[in-house]
Order: sequence, then C-alpha cells, then structure tokens
Amino acid sequence: MPPSAPLDERSLHLRRLVMRGLVGGNRGHVGSSMSPIEILRVLYDDVLRYRPQEPNWSGRDRFILSKGHGCLALYAILADKGFFDPSHLDKFCHVDGILGGHPEHGKVPGVEASTGALGHGFPIGVGMALAARMQKRDSRVFVVMGDGEINEGSVWEAAMCASKHKLANLCAIIDYNKIQSAGPTSEIQELEPLLDKWRAFGFAAIDLDGHDVASLRQALRKVPLATDKPTAIVCHTVKGKGIPFAENNPKWHHHAKFRPQELDDIYAALGGRR
Repeated sequence: MPPSAPLDERSLHLRRLVMRGLVGGNRGHVGSSMSPIEILRVLYDDVLRYRPQEPNWSGRDRFILSKGHGCLALYAILADKGFFDPSHLDKFCHVDGILGGHPEHGKVPGVEASTGALGHGFPIGVGMALAARMQKRDSRVFVVMGDGEINEGSVWEAAMCASKHKLANLCAIIDYNKIQSAGPTSEIQELEPLLDKWRAFGFAAIDLDGHDVASLRQALRKVPLATDKPTAIVCHTVKGKGIPFAENNPKWHHHAKFRPQELDDIYAALGGRR
C-alpha cells in the first residue's frame, strides 16, 4: 500500500497521551501501542456505542483489545473519552495506580476483558457476540488482535465457532504491523495469504491502510460486511507509527528507562513537549 498521509493533530494528541503513560511508568510497549491508534480512534470517535459515565450500560457495543500489551493505546482513548481522568496515566504500572501493563476488567472503567495472554480476547468476543444474540441485543463486538498473536491456535478455533454461528455482530480487526516481539512475522510464522485465511474460515474479509482514518471510518461504519458472516478487517499498520526511529524497529516493541534525549526526540516528532 502507498505511504499513509501525515498524522493529523487528533492522532498526534492520542500518541502524546500514550507517551504520558510511558513516561509515568518509565516503561511500556511503545511500538505495539502506536500502531493501532487510528483503529481505536475511529472506533471510539465514529462507530462504537458507549456511555463513559455508565460504562456497564447494557446497550453498549463491546470492544476488546486482545493484544493486551498494547494497552496504552486503549488507556489513551478511554482517558480522552472521559472513562477516567488522564492523570491516571501518570501512574501507569505503579502499585497505587489502576492502569497496569495489561488491561484489567473490573479495575479500569471501559475495559471489557482482562487480556494479555495472547489468543484469549477473540474467544471472549465470540462468547459476547453469542450472548448478545441470545439476549436479543443489537450490540456489536469488535476485537483487535496483533499479527503475532494470531499464531495462537485458539484464535482459529474461535474463528471456526464464529463462522458456524454466523455471528454477523462480531468484527475481528488485525493490527498487521508485520513485526512481533522477536522479529518480522514473515520470518517467525508467515501469515500470508492472510485475507484468504479469514475468508476460508467463513468471514467477510477486507484489508486497508490502518492509519488512513477515512478508509477506517468508511469500512467500520459498514460493519457487518455481510448479514450472515462475521467480519474480519486486516489493517496494514506500522509498528511505532509516529516516532521515526521506532517505526518498523523490533527493538522498540518494549522500552524501559527512557533517556532524556529519547524523550525530547519523541515529543518533537509528536508535536509536543514533555
């Protein structure tokens, strides 16, 4: 796909909120939190039904970040939307804070499932989608997974189940940045042809530029893509998006003990000051 357009101020703002958490904890999954920002932005700005002051409202749509290590992307958008005060980002990974290194249901307002054990979030989403049907609710369930995560067999077991039950209210979104914790997905476990795999498992599947807000908005507003199939959207993204020296760099999958010059360079790239 051609290079994405430069990030706009909304996307830069959300990345600065991610950095607020990274600085607060002096650690975190940098690359993994930067790649899905536009996906979460469009979901929470334009697609999902929710009430920040009533996070357990039964009529809400459900969102699960199955790649729980990228939690700062979720924390940033939840703080931005008023689920909790942004000051909680300053205590990321602190023993007296609510925001841990992986999202925890029941502790963080707006978090629908405790994730981080990879391959678990999508099966939970299948259960939620089935429950919505049984309870005759029109809620939809969106699950973001990492590309390395879908090496897990539990993802494909859940996909078979979703297809069997024709869960049109379920949407799988793959953050396809093509780099997992130990290196390129093409070297560790080749995923291609990825679209064909999802279609073979009975999903209505498309792919797009995961940083193109207009394309994301157009696709996600159309979910379900078929009335008798679950949806899969493969989002081509860049690990570390927005930080030039972290982009496509496996060394920035996780980072700790930031040096002052690193922080200055990151904030310069994101249009802010620390």
